[in-house]
Formats: sequence, structure tokens, C-alpha cells
Amino acid sequence: MTASPDGASVAATYCATLVDEWVRGGVRHAVVSPGSRSTPLALALAADPRVLVSVHHDERSAGFVALGIGRATGVPAVVLTTSGTAAVELHPAVVEAHHAGVPLIAATADRPPWLRGVGAPQTIDQRHLYGNAVRAFVDPGVPEAAGATGWRALAAGVLAAACGSPPGPVQINLAFDEPLVGTPGPLPPPLDPPPAAPRRPEPDAATLERLVSLLGGRRGVLVAGGGIADPEGVLRAASALGWPVLADPRSGCRVPTPGVVAHFDALLRSPAVTGSLVPEGVVRPGDAPASKVLATWLDGLGGAQVGVQADGLRIDPGGALTDLVAGEPGAVCRRLADLVLAAPDDWPAAPDDWLAAWSAAESAAAGVLAGMLDDPGALSEPAVARTVAASLPDGGTLVVSSSMPVRDLEWYAAPRTGLRVLANRGANGIDGVVSTALGVALAGDGATGGDGPPGAGPVVALVGDVAMVHDATSLVGLARRGVDLTVVVVDNDGGGIFSFLPQAGALDAGSFEVLFGTPHGTDLVALASACGLAAGEVATCDDLAALVGRSGGSGAQVVVVRTDRAANVAVHDALHTAVTAAVADAVVGVLGEDPGETRGVAPGDPPR
Repeated sequence: MTASPDGASVAATYCATLVDEWVRGGVRHAVVSPGSRSTPLALALAADPRVLVSVHHDERSAGFVALGIGRATGVPAVVLTTSGTAAVELHPAVVEAHHAGVPLIAATADRPPWLRGVGAPQTIDQRHLYGNAVRAFVDPGVPEAAGATGWRALAAGVLAAACGSPPGPVQINLAFDEPLVGTPGPLPPPLDPPPAAPRRPEPDAATLERLVSLLGGRRGVLVAGGGIADPEGVLRAASALGWPVLADPRSGCRVPTPGVVAHFDALLRSPAVTGSLVPEGVVRPGDAPASKVLATWLDGLGGAQVGVQADGLRIDPGGALTDLVAGEPGAVCRRLADLVLAAPDDWPAAPDDWLAAWSAAESAAAGVLAGMLDDPGALSEPAVARTVAASLPDGGTLVVSSSMPVRDLEWYAAPRTGLRVLANRGANGIDGVVSTALGVALAGDGATGGDGPPGAGPVVALVGDVAMVHDATSLVGLARRGVDLTVVVVDNDGGGIFSFLPQAGALDAGSFEVLFGTPHGTDLVALASACGLAAGEVATCDDLAALVGRSGGSGAQVVVVRTDRAANVAVHDALHTAVTAAVADAVVGVLGEDPGETRGVAPGDPPR
């Protein structure tokens, strides 16, 4: 069964209508992988001058590029594949988008229904291909002229599902019959009235008033994670309550402001902190930081713990939350601050020495880390993360890989302004990180509605060597894409994080190296150079800082920093030991207490 040439025109008009409706809804980017069956939509995307089309050979990489665009802008990109296993390759990015709440339109081209299940080439069952990882699955069938009045509603429904509450990926499975190349005719008229923008939840006044009465006058902390659109609102709430902000770099709250605690992981390894500074209330706006030490401490606390999530999703693996508020975290905190500041003058505030003790501990930790990591000639993995974060030009974006890079950034980066930090912490995988950073770079000045403030400057990706090897196809064609993207690779020839885990001590050296150390022996400079990229190694933090500082206008480049896995463990241990000693003196200096005699029990240091 084959279609007439008129069928090709219908398909072309159908696809042009989908694209027009998506653009009317805000879509500006499409990521296309080459293939035949996807021709009608590929041609429609390329023909619309309002759409920026980026072509990528590897569908897995393409999916993460689209993810990066959605993460940076808050608006879904369309990622298009041909039929068969090409569509399967999007699954990792779809899963990350699902868990991270990133809008994404996965358009998978397909054979018509009569060619499924009969051995037709490049045909698999693509229905519900991504299971429950999508907000919606749509399989509209081969387009027919008789259905033209519903095309715009179809496109609008896909976009609404991707941008809903919570946002996430949508699969639209598009069946096309041959011939695949046609000329579009007049498009159906726009919807009247146009679809309403999706609404996000927000708490009512009674909920906020109850929280103020619950938290007022208590010793407390705010734990700020990723996904905060209004970081200033969190800082305002902390100031009103007299509480410190334990600020993940992704939160936008890690700025040089009184009360901001950047080095919370180091502090919470100290019995002086966990024994003396025991909060009675906790507010947790945004996603969870990576620190296991922090998570264990929070799970061991009593008292009120309030989670604040944009879509009311419960992020609470330890079961510690007593309350959950649905609303943009920064906006909710700003409203809390307004209520606190409007309270009578005799309204109870946290004791003065509470914030002073946290600030003293943070100052002590910051001094130790600066003294040990800011030596221009030193080059450890913590120093690399700290240097990259400090050196990016204002307005830049740092995309950091999971595993050790996100932890080193969280533990050791100093507060600063003018930096946006993004990471794939939905499923916490290391795949697709460079491709995600490329998507963020392609989004450019359009990055105004995603995670944190806009990023108008260069993009730097901080990744490990295994993540780079895993996403090596992202380098293909990168030199020609016209983006400012610097990829800093920490190369310890294997999986460095496993050296911190129990497997390192439980196995003999040979077995550990084969199964977990996993050296790959790849010359990453040669790999990048083979793709036409500027690439080289640096041997000092000064050299690294200079390259990252000049990343604006430098195009695409790869910078490799070689480290040693065993030495890296020793560096981390030395940092933890030095901070613990300094923090104890600082806390006792403010509180005048022996930490061993104060209330509260310090949680054990979990496996690193």
C-alpha cells in the first residue's frame, strides 16, 4: 500500500502546521539526526526561519543537546529521529528529562501501521517506547487531509504536556508513508482562542502563615539546591529568619553574602558542628545537593523540615520532611520573608549566636581551603573545580558532570556572583554531559527561563575522563557549530569516584582496577584534535584559570588536566582533616562550649 503524490503534500502541510504551532508556543530550537523516514518534519523544521536547527549524527548525543537547550531556556526543543533503533537512542535523555523536569519534545518518525510487525526494514514497535518516563505519548497515525482541523490542537497538546506541571518529555510518534518529499499547501488557521499557558502551583496564604508560626524563633537552616529561579528570595528569607543558607552551587545562592555557607560538606564532617549546631527547623528549597554527608545529617535531625518544590514533587529519600510546599522555591521563600518582616517587633527571632556560629565555622573552613587550594602551582582535582568556578567570566555557565566533578564543585568552590551552574542531577548519570553543555551553548542568549539566571556568556563543561569517552560523539562537528564551549576534562584514566567507595578497600588491587578503576588509555587531546578542535593539557592552576578566563569568544576547545586517583583520595582526606580542626576552634570561640558536651549526636561519616 503506497500513498499518492498528494499524500506527500498532505504530510508536508501537516508537518509545517505542527512546526508553526510549536513556534507560536515559544519553541525556537530543533535538534535533528539524519534519516529518511523523518524527512517531512526535517524539511518543515529547516524551512521555518524562526527555528534554529542543529544536526547531529548520533541520536543519543542529539537527545542530550535538546535536553541542554530545554534546561537552559525552560522551553522544549524538538529532537527528531528516523525510525527503528535511532528512536531508542533518545531514551537516556528522555529519562533524565523526566527525572529533572526538563521540557522536551521527542519526535520519532515511524513506518505506517501496515508496515509494522511484518518484517519491514528499520521498523520496531515505537509505541510507548519510553514507558512512563514521558508526560504524554501521542501516535496520531499517517496524516490525512480530512484531519487538518485537528493538527494545531495536536501540536498545542504536545507542547502543553511538555511544559505542564511538572514539565518533562513528550513522545510524538509520527508515521509517514512514501513518497516522503512534498510541497506544503496553505496551513489551517491558528486556534481561536489560543491555548492558555500552563499554570504552575503556588501555596495559599494560610499555608505560608502556618509555616511562619512553625519556624519562627527557632534555630534553623535553609538548604538551597538546584532549580531555584529566584535565588534572592531564598537569601531574603534567610536574612529575615536569622538563619544560614547552605548553598549548593546550582542554587544561585552561593554568593558572597553574610549568612551563606558554601562549605557545608566540610563543616558537617566536624563533630563541633554536628554536636553544637543542631537546627530545630529546616527549609529545603529546590533539589537535593549531592553531598551524602549533608543528606545523612538532615535525615538524623528532629523537628520541622519543609521541602519547597516548584511542582510539589517530594524529594525526600530519607523520609525526613514533615511538610511539602508546591511553588517556585525562591518565590515561596520571598513570601515567607515578607510575612516574617511584617510580624510585630516582639516576634521571636533565632538567637544571635546561632548565625554567628555558622558564619565563624564557614569563615574558618574557607580560610583553610583557600590556603590549601589556591596555590597557583598546585593542581589537584578539588583545585581544578575551584579554579574553573572562580575563573569563568561573569555571565558564563558551568555545566558540571555527576560523579566527582559535581562533588568537588559543591565542596570546594568559593562563593561568587555572575555564574550559573547546571548539572544533570535528575537521574545523576554521567552520560551526555558534553552534549548537554553544547545544548546550553546553542541556547545562547535565549537562556532566560530555565535553571537560574540567564547565561549570556561562554559555557564551560567540567567532566571526568570516563564521561568524556562516554560522550565522545559530541565532539564530531563541534568545531563548526560556532559556539563558545570549553570542555575541561579531569583525566585520571578511569573511574576516580570508586576509589572513595568501600569497593576500593574490599577488593584486591587487580580486581578493583579491572571492575571499577577501569582505565581506558585514551589520549583525549588526540581524540579532540582528530575532531578538529583546539586541545591541549595544562599543568598548573594558573594556566587553567587563564584558559577558562579567556573562554568568551574562543570557540570550542578541550582542556585536559591529568591527575592521579590515589593522590586524589589523599588530597581529599587532608582537606577534611584540616577543616575539621579549624572549625572546632571557631565554633567553641562563639558558643563557648565543648562540642563533646553539647546536645545532639553527630551522624557517622557515610561511605564517601
